Amino acid sequence: MAESMTSLTGQVVVVMGGSAGIGLETARQAGAAGARVVITGRDRERLEKAAVEVGAERAMTLDLNDAGQLGQVFADLPEQLDHILVGGSGPFYAPLPELDFDEAERFMNQHLVGSLRIARLCIGRVRAGGSLTFISGTGARRPGIGLMMAAIGTASLSAIVANAAVELAPIRVNTVAAGFVDTPLSARLLGDQLEDRRAELRATLPIGRVVGPEDVAALVVHLMTNGALTGATYDVDGGQQLLSR
Repeated sequence: MAESMTSLTGQVVVVMGGSAGIGLETARQAGAAGARVVITGRDRERLEKAAVEVGAERAMTLDLNDAGQLGQVFADLPEQLDHILVGGSGPFYAPLPELDFDEAERFMNQHLVGSLRIARLCIGRVRAGGSLTFISGTGARRPGIGLMMAAIGTASLSAIVANAAVELAPIRVNTVAAGFVDTPLSARLLGDQLEDRRAELRATLPIGRVVGPEDVAALVVHLMTNGALTGATYDVDGGQQLLSR
């Protein structure tokens, strides 16, 4: 029988990066669907505030760059997990002549090796038919100056997800590739250019508005509850890729 398409009642949903933006909204929507929500994040104060806001069962401090801490968090989680969301840490843009290779190595370690670590830790912990979902981006689908690292991260994560869906089956593995999303991270990156960017997107996107974290979170929750979906990358960009530069 097909898994319920509407409810997460009683299921354990772990949101890594759940203290802000897409992760926070996913935790909120999963909780509203009846899930037992666990959130992680680096900033303890912000994490505890988010836990109260979404009614999380637990809030665990985690730096995804710390392999030892990641292993310990998994050891401390409930024995059986139903769904895991791994939030993105934001884009990395740099023209090749200005590329900081130490920063590039950290980016690759988190996005690629880190994703592999999480996938392996799911073996024997996420139930059959449960899900692992990663957040990625769409901004580097077209080549451009400064987009090399973002493009590598985007393409590599899609490849990891496709292969992990085969290796981890019947655990389902997907990635959500988000375009511009109106989050606190976007506000920090754009600064005083934020309002101009919002206005531009409202005027040009086929949907006629800016994509919000609730739009991305709704897809993530759907991927958790729809047991037929695995091994794919799903874009949420309001049609941005359909536009010419």
